[in-house]
Amino acid sequence: MKRLALAALILIALIVPRAAQAQLEVSGRAASLRIGGRAHFQHSASSLASAENDFLLRRIRFTADITVNDFVSARIQPDFAGGKTALQDTYLRLSFSSRLRFSIGQFKRAYDLFEMSSSTDLSVIERDGRVEGLSDCAGVGSVCSYSRLTEALGFAGRDQGVRLDGSSGRIGYQATITNGTGVNVADENDAKSFSGRVTVAASDGVRLSGQVALHDYVDTSDENRFARGWGADLEVGGWRDGLLLQGSVTGGDNWKLLDAGDEAARFMAAQVVVSYYHALEGPRMAGIEPLLRFSIGDPDTAGEGNRGTLFTPGLMFYFEGKNKIGANLDVYSSQAGVSELSLKVQTFLYF
Repeated sequence: MKRLALAALILIALIVPRAAQAQLEVSGRAASLRIGGRAHFQHSASSLASAENDFLLRRIRFTADITVNDFVSARIQPDFAGGKTALQDTYLRLSFSSRLRFSIGQFKRAYDLFEMSSSTDLSVIERDGRVEGLSDCAGVGSVCSYSRLTEALGFAGRDQGVRLDGSSGRIGYQATITNGTGVNVADENDAKSFSGRVTVAASDGVRLSGQVALHDYVDTSDENRFARGWGADLEVGGWRDGLLLQGSVTGGDNWKLLDAGDEAARFMAAQVVVSYYHALEGPRMAGIEPLLRFSIGDPDTAGEGNRGTLFTPGLMFYFEGKNKIGANLDVYSSQAGVSELSLKVQTFLYF
């Protein structure tokens, strides 16, 4: 049965039409509209006996990019995965110049490299490397990986608010002020979260970034508090162009893990992902891409036996552009003696 399921996934990927690269463009009223989307279908299997081998519609998103003129544009991106409708990137943008753009709505916080990278580009299937049925990381649950900590602690991921971004020469920046409560969730207090990120193109194909954040939360005494986060990234190469290396280190306050004095614990995490895209010449296959990920996360640096490590070998087969099928084996182990793994196979349709 499992073999039939995997065969079905491969068959779906093989029949992805080349026409999927085209995007619909229409004009009407006072704006032009460009429509595209993505559909990611996944099968995951965990080594935990209590976890179910699962088929899931991981992402079903349609993106409408709206252009009024050179100054005013917008994006609306609903997601229908899981049979529910949830808005993702949804914002209005005012472009004063390439150095200054202002956006209001819902978008990704200005934080780490791996969250800022689109799911249509990433070679790792799940950013956090989750193992179905496993909750091992103090405060945040799931596995102690880089992205699990940054996402669950509210430093990375989408939120509602305002954003400034722009670039000049080799320097680019982003700054966000948001509710701090995440996707499609109203604010829970009168405080706001702040994030800032600066990227420098050190040379062709080499980019260095640094980021800081203050995430607001309500503590156990119902008081507004702020958790600090920081990080630094290195990126060498580009998508679908030979070698790509992405590395990052981050740390800050694990506000979901409080001590008796309501002081947040300190966390640290680091991650490196290396992939190599090799172009193929053929009527059906455009390229092949092996990858390796190593991630380490410690939810409480003052404690012992908390650290977890995640190792992910993977392989992607590209049909055209961002249309592909791939497999990741997420192998997780912790200082507490936990050792589990998850096999994920996913098709990526991009149109």
